[in-house]
Amino acid sequence: MDSAANSGDLLWCFSQVKGTVEEDVTEADIISCVEFNGDGELLATGDKGGRVVIFQRDQASKGCDASHSGEYNVYSTFQSHEPEFDYLKSLEIEEKINKIRWLKRCNAAHFLLSTNDKTVKLWKVSEKRKRAEGFNLRDETGTLMHDLSSITSLRVPVVKPMDLMVEASPRRVFANAHTYHINSISINSDWMTFLSADDLRINLWHLEVTDQSFNIVDIKPANMEELTEVITAAEFHPTECHLFVYSSSKGTIRLCDMRSQALCDKHAKMFEEPEDPANRSFFSEIISSISDVKFSHNGRYLLTRDYLSLKVWDLHMDSKPVESYPVHEYLRSKLCALYENDCIFDKFECAWSGNDRYVMTGSYNNFFRIFDRETRRDVTLEANRESLKPRQVLKPRRVCTSGKRKKDEISVDCLDFNKKILHTAWHPTENIVSLAATNNFYLFQGRD
Repeated sequence: MDSAANSGDLLWCFSQVKGTVEEDVTEADIISCVEFNGDGELLATGDKGGRVVIFQRDQASKGCDASHSGEYNVYSTFQSHEPEFDYLKSLEIEEKINKIRWLKRCNAAHFLLSTNDKTVKLWKVSEKRKRAEGFNLRDETGTLMHDLSSITSLRVPVVKPMDLMVEASPRRVFANAHTYHINSISINSDWMTFLSADDLRINLWHLEVTDQSFNIVDIKPANMEELTEVITAAEFHPTECHLFVYSSSKGTIRLCDMRSQALCDKHAKMFEEPEDPANRSFFSEIISSISDVKFSHNGRYLLTRDYLSLKVWDLHMDSKPVESYPVHEYLRSKLCALYENDCIFDKFECAWSGNDRYVMTGSYNNFFRIFDRETRRDVTLEANRESLKPRQVLKPRRVCTSGKRKKDEISVDCLDFNKKILHTAWHPTENIVSLAATNNFYLFQGRD
């Protein structure tokens, strides 16, 4: 596969970076998810400290030239989850935000779902530009008056303009339905239901009902010693409300149809690639585990990410992927070291472009890969705040595996495995991508 960033390909430019520059990063500040809303005007990030930060696209820059149009500023920050303790199981429940999903906007407010390991919450984010003043029973600060004898006349409260205030308020809490850690949430195309998946079960919820959910997948064996695989990710089809997929640690993807039966233990289709005997090793099962699965926007294809590659599957063909893209094949010889430092268990996400032409995922050394499905070209780029200037065009990076290294190449032995891009998001209609790298998130913009 050719690597290029010229003639006919997108040129990627640095737009902005958000986050602190300190060397010592606190665990709570590490970003754990990123997600654009439906029109791409808002971008939400969640971190290990249980906070959600929402960024809004700069309205002033939208009418400017393309070099300024991809900038986002802080819109709202709120504490979504707090650390809890399960006294029955003597377990701490982390506040870390695992996933954020936006609901379709139907009024002036925005709604989103956020989840930690155990609890999903529905949040309403709304703007306040006016306030009421001149109450009869309250003073200027809003405090209730105790001495009512001072009231000599009745006043009619008036509404006055005020500085913009963005409020985030919890509307629903969906709890007590998962024994194991939640790894996925996905909103149905009917915009009334959503699923939440943990290691062994998938539950279906109605957005208006918090005290009841329906178990639609349960792979827990009667004897836990017979457990051979776990659920790693799950997602609803973008247009068919009865279809959803879930992936497993064995490298399989199951497509389920809720019309066939209430408990979808029997899948409609299973997508699995036969293993190449030549690549069989001790690490085969670990690196075949799928860390993320995403439907294409047109609903025809599935994008999956395992440890070493990205694969595109056609829903009409379950025998093998129609496209396969190696992400960092040069690490195959380093699997033993990656197993010892636990990096082999890292869970990388993947993303489709708005028109389904490009796919993207992250790698180590703050590298990220973008693949063009039409031209079969790919490019490796680096998110590095030290060497980036606003609107600077990114230079493609190459990794050298042999002894001789060219000027622009980096040796595979020099890669920093502590710097990794696990979480990625692509703007729904434009070539703007967001990447989380430790406690920073980067925005890059593509130009023809």
